[in-house]
Parts: sequence; structure tokens; C-alpha cells
Amino acid sequence: MDPLCSSTLYSSAQTSLFSSLLISTKHRNKTTPRPHAPRVPHRELFIFRCADASTRRSQPAVAMSFGFESLKETLTIDVGRAEGRPLDVPLARPFTIASSRLDRVGNVAVRVELHNGSVGWGEAPVLPSVTAEDQSSALAAAADACRVLVRSPPMTLGAVLAEVGRLLPGHDLASIRAGFEMALIDAAANSIRIPLWRLFGGASNSITTDITIPIVSPSEAAELAAKYCRQGFSTLKLKVGKDLNSDIEVLRAIRSVHPDCSFILDANEGYKSHQAIEVLDKLHAMGVTPILFEQPVHRDDWEGLHVVSQIAKDKYGVSVAADESCRSLADAHKIIQGNLAHVINIKLAKLGVIGALEIISIAREAGVALMIGGMVETRLAMGFSAHLAAGLGCFSFIDLDTPLLLSEDPVIGGYEASGAIYKFNNSRGHGGFLHWDNISWPAKKLYVFSKFRRLLRRGVCSEDEQPSLEESKGLMKQRLLDLFASSQSVEDEGGSSSSSSSGGDDGRAVEALTARRGGGSWRFRSATGLRCRLLRRAWRPVLVAIPESD
Repeated sequence: MDPLCSSTLYSSAQTSLFSSLLISTKHRNKTTPRPHAPRVPHRELFIFRCADASTRRSQPAVAMSFGFESLKETLTIDVGRAEGRPLDVPLARPFTIASSRLDRVGNVAVRVELHNGSVGWGEAPVLPSVTAEDQSSALAAAADACRVLVRSPPMTLGAVLAEVGRLLPGHDLASIRAGFEMALIDAAANSIRIPLWRLFGGASNSITTDITIPIVSPSEAAELAAKYCRQGFSTLKLKVGKDLNSDIEVLRAIRSVHPDCSFILDANEGYKSHQAIEVLDKLHAMGVTPILFEQPVHRDDWEGLHVVSQIAKDKYGVSVAADESCRSLADAHKIIQGNLAHVINIKLAKLGVIGALEIISIAREAGVALMIGGMVETRLAMGFSAHLAAGLGCFSFIDLDTPLLLSEDPVIGGYEASGAIYKFNNSRGHGGFLHWDNISWPAKKLYVFSKFRRLLRRGVCSEDEQPSLEESKGLMKQRLLDLFASSQSVEDEGGSSSSSSSGGDDGRAVEALTARRGGGSWRFRSATGLRCRLLRRAWRPVLVAIPESD
């Protein structure tokens, strides 16, 4: 049975669950008042079991097939608000692959709020040379989609996902489409109060991931491998494809510090077919057999992919995965029918959620193994993918590690990571969310630097105190702290508190500045006014976020 329809919901109520949760859209528009159904206690409303004969209750109960496919046809989605914002997070170290280098994540976060109060979160990752979108184009597409969704009448989950597919079609908009699909499905799961891993089949409540070593020097690779070995990672995914000889040296270095690890090689289209075979030859001579060779050749080199797959399997027993070569349902059919690869790598950002589920279905029917991976994402998108992998339970290879490569984690809640193991609880949806107003704080910090330097130029500080941009952090932090502390009240923006009461050098600096401007009307007549302005512009969270030193 399809795991997306394979769980059964039992309710002790004598009427259908959806008579209280769902509102028919046939005779209602946005302005029609919504009836308020009485709340049913959570413990009485939802009891989930696998839908096989051994788990069905013998006593009378109201039962219905309940999974993602069923939910698409039965749950009504009425979008009240939707928004996309930049999600910028620095990496712990540069992430270099054969086709690109990334120093920081510049993704797009998507938030959808339904009229019933349920909120869903999604993320559209942006990875140069892999995703067609950049951050600015993804934000523009998100803004257009948000306007349409908010104006749309209530419709079933399936219909609203189809509308998203119409608004954001094809591979060129796959990443932002995936972000909206994640957010809508998360909001739906929140509406019915179940975790995503249960919604997608409930096969498991945990997964085990590999971890990636980007293209680095042999010494750096050995250092990372030793660190990951201590943290409990047994499978390392090694980025290769830029220089064949360097790749072999890196493999030797890793093997010396983590001899028992399993290897996945990911060339990211970096080799020609003969180079990919040469790598396998040299590894065989070293006594190393990768468990998987991912995308060894260019995405459009179908013949090369076929040749490498045949030789890798027949001669070395190594499976080959198609990643960049599989960007659509048509590509998946071509790979399966031509026996071009042994494994298909599923990534929501290159296929969308619905597109990914379609490819998963045909691959399972054909007996083709599956891998799930991601771009460079936070725990928002990675959490959704991890729930999908745990719920379906059909992935032979799991590569959902990129949140571990970030220097900070902006996501609150969500799954619990313990080394290579991600565990999921019964939190609704994927359980993760952002402090929406603060997710762009790196950009806001730069804005604060700019504003502070402008204040310095205006004379709040002397000329010899003006720092370079790199030196601004500490001085700006201290100056703003002084300004916040210089007043007793935040209520008086008109300057009713005198300079003497606001006190200190800051008050005198403001007076001196006003005099220098010929007594003209400057916006901030006192440190109090400036402090209020800073508060109103929400700089306090930024101030707290800036470290004392780097």
C-alpha cells in the first residue's frame, strides 16, 4: 500500500472528524463568517495506527484512510497571510564543490499563515550553478506567489499545491516552489495537529545522515574526518571532481584518520567518463570501495553516465547516483528506462515537493534505489526533507547534513540532532520556525554600521574617532550602549527630557552638533530622542546580536 495513504485515523467521535475541522468551500467565499466548531480534546481526537489488519480495532470506530494523498483531497486551505524574506546565514567554512564555491547561505524563508491561525514554514535554498534562481529572483517570485495565494478563495490542499505549481512552474522556479509547498504542507499538518513524519507514512521517527567534506586540502580533510569520527559519523560524503590527483590525496588522508568510514564520492559533474573510471581504478588499488559514486559526469552526458554506471557496478561493485541529471519527471523516466544509473538523488529544491513525490513513486515501482539530499539549507528545509525521509522509510542513502556546516542555527525547535542521528517528536508539522522579524539581522547589522558611520560624520563623535568599516563593530556597540543608557525615559521623543537629565557626553555632543548646524532643526534634539528612534527601528535585537569581538 502507498505509504502516503497508509495510516488510519480513529476518532471516538460519532461524526466525521472533518465535519468539525473542515469548512466546505462550495457555498462560501472569503467574507462568509466561519462557524466555530467545539474543540475536541487532543487525546480523544487523534490516535494513529498503521493501516493493516493486525492494528485495526475490533470495536466500532470511525475510521478513514489518512495520509498525505487523502489530506490533499479533504483538507481546506484558506491562506490569510504569506511572505518571503531573505534568510542569510554564514557558513562555518567555505563550501567548495566542483562547480561552485559558497561562503554563506543566501536563501529565502517562506511563512504562510492560514485563517484558522495555523502557520507553516518553508525554505527555498539558493546554490549557484545548481538552482536556477538567485536570491533576488527567488524573492521576486515569492512576492508574486504570496499576492495570489492571499487573494485566492479557500480550496483543498491539493488544489492550492496545484496553484503553486502553476504560479511557479518548471525547474527554473523549483526551489521557490518547494519553499511554498513546504510551508503549505507544514501549515496543513499544524491544522490537524500531527507531525510530518506521521503524515508521510510514519515508517520511523528518526534518520541517520552522512556528513560532507567539501573540496579542501588533504590536511584539512583529515582534520574534518577525525572530528566527524569523534562525533559518530560513519559515512563521509567527499566532494571531488576538480582535480583527480588531489582527490586521491584527500582520500588517502581521510583514510589514515578514519579507516573504518564508508565513502560516498560526489563529483558534481566534474569528471569526464574516463576520469571517473580512473578514480575508481586508483581507489581499488588502495583497497577502497565507495558505497556510492554520485553524478560523476555532466548532467547532459547521458552516454557517459551509462558507461560509468555499467563499469562501476560490473567491475567494482559501486552504485552510481544521478543527481544533477535528474531535474524533472521526464529525466527520471529516461534514467529508469535507459538503466542509466542505479540510484536517483531526490532533492526538494530541484524538483519541488510534489515533483519529488512523483519521482519517488515511479522509482519505487521500477525497483530503483533512492537517495535524499539537499542544497545548502538550514534546519527549516532540511527538517522537512528529514521528516519526509523518516515517514516514507524508502531511502537507501540519506545526505541531510548541511545545517551542521553552518556557523549558526537560526531555526527554533524542530528535530533534535545527536551526531549523525536526527530524532523527531510529536510536534505538529516539522516543528521548526524562525523569529520572523530578525532573520535578516546580518543585513540589518550592515545597515546599522552605515547609520553609525553617518552619525560619526555628523559630529556625534570627533573626527579622529571615526573607524574603518572593519573596526566599526566594537565602537558602534559601545556607542549605542551609551546612547541607550544615557536617558531615564523612552517615552519622550520630543526632547522634553533636558540634555542634563539625559546626561553625559552624548547630550553635550548633541547640543554641540545642533549649534554647529546653526541652531537648525536636527531630528534628534537629545540623546533621549535618538535612543527612542533606535528603539523604534528595532535595533535592540541587532545590538544584542553583535558579539563583543570576532
